[in-house]
Amino acid sequence: MATNAFYNSAPHKRPSEAGLPRLPIPLSSYSAYRPQSVSHSDSPFTPNFEKQGPFYRAQTQDSNDSESQLFNFGNDRNNDSGRFADNIPLQPQHEQTLSDEELSKKGDPDLDKSLPIPVSQRRKRRREPEKKGFFRGRVPWVVYIFTLVQLTVFIVEMVKNAILTGTPIEIHPQVNPMLGPSIYVLINMGARYVPCMRSTDGIQNSPIAITWPCPNTTSSDVTSPMNQCQLSDLCGFSPVPNPYVGDTLDTQPQPNQWFRFIVPIFLHAGIVHIAFNMLLQLTLGREMEKEIGSLRFLLVYLSSGIFGFVMGGNFAPNGIASTGCSGSLFGIIAVMLLDLLYTWKDRKSPGKELAFIILDIVISFVLGLLPGLDNFSHIGGFLMGLVLGICILHSPNVLRERVGSKGSAYGAVTTKRRKKSKDGMQSFVKDPVGFFKGRKPFWWAWWAVRVAALVGVLVCFVVLLNNFYKYRTTCSWCKYLSCLPVNNWCDVGNIQVQNPNANSTMNRRDLFGVVDVTLLQGPQS
Repeated sequence: MATNAFYNSAPHKRPSEAGLPRLPIPLSSYSAYRPQSVSHSDSPFTPNFEKQGPFYRAQTQDSNDSESQLFNFGNDRNNDSGRFADNIPLQPQHEQTLSDEELSKKGDPDLDKSLPIPVSQRRKRRREPEKKGFFRGRVPWVVYIFTLVQLTVFIVEMVKNAILTGTPIEIHPQVNPMLGPSIYVLINMGARYVPCMRSTDGIQNSPIAITWPCPNTTSSDVTSPMNQCQLSDLCGFSPVPNPYVGDTLDTQPQPNQWFRFIVPIFLHAGIVHIAFNMLLQLTLGREMEKEIGSLRFLLVYLSSGIFGFVMGGNFAPNGIASTGCSGSLFGIIAVMLLDLLYTWKDRKSPGKELAFIILDIVISFVLGLLPGLDNFSHIGGFLMGLVLGICILHSPNVLRERVGSKGSAYGAVTTKRRKKSKDGMQSFVKDPVGFFKGRKPFWWAWWAVRVAALVGVLVCFVVLLNNFYKYRTTCSWCKYLSCLPVNNWCDVGNIQVQNPNANSTMNRRDLFGVVDVTLLQGPQS
């Protein structure tokens, strides 16, 4: 009030302003207001703008010290940097922008809401709104590309089955419960099928000649021409040597379609099979790729799928044809489980997330116990995912706090991109020696665990491959991990050559001790 009375008092009015309407000026603008001289203009309010610092302020062209003292009082108000200097009405102001160096020092305005955000950046956000849907944030290219390839391959399966058998879904001699093509079409397209990959006991050393169903078979009659093909006709691709009477397991050349450990990842047994796998892949898999990056995701996905099929080739019944990306998805689930355990205290509801993951694992494992299904692909994929997760994920948050590790840890799965860790591979590449300096014992112990896990899984992979091609050793109790001992379920898929008549020819459909349910219901993993 005292200030307002001082300003409005008559002795301090300028003669040139007499009779003019007075503009209301806020109290906070007194220090920046400069009355203008009338010596060069008819209007007393003709300012000359001169840039000073980040703001413009009005300067008089013709002023004296007495007027400056009269209209500028208070030490803090004579300073344009004071708290009243940026509240000038109708005065053009320019937003103070921060350089990249200043932004890096002060932090990201998106993360620190207390920092001013330049107008140019705010306008850019309005022009480029955040993308929503499947392409928001980091794009999971591996999931999208693999899903597209798998869907395309499945369409090719249906078309090929329609060309060979007349219908896209197998309905003769039995209906495929997965609503997909015939198992013989899947074998011909690259499903994991042991007789096409190595010499098999009971086939290469069979005392009688064996005929095989053709890929276009729709008959269960063993005398039908559709069931009088050779093994090379069924397997397709590179020629597979047909077994002859008198051959042994060491007879050369041997079947060696090793790519059947990889190709089945992109094959599926039917609509039901691919629908469940793609649903899981486009939800959990998509979020996990955004979290760990495309390269790490690709490594886990392919390694888990291949390792699962290798384990299944060693321990599953040798007559089961296996397809599907279930082993790869089990590896992704294993990484998600590790991510949850690593960041348990940072989660809002870790118990619910753990219950969901465990429920998914249990349901898939129980379904793998049904006859004709390859549960070893699930188990192998999950084990490989655990090991690779230990190797590629950051250390648990609790351990990182104890060792004082820098950089952001892998937290809850989110679509926001985290800052690159200064404690990762880039730091090691730039300064390999300095990367190991000053490390605490807990850090060395955890890296020892990582190295041991990686070496262990590599050794296991080599041993399984060697056993598959050379020793062909199995364990007596391993089969119960993939079947229930009821109604001879554990015998489904085992090749058992029976010779009811020494002069007869055994058909491939008679190689099993039970009905051909394996070939019709056992192609998915």
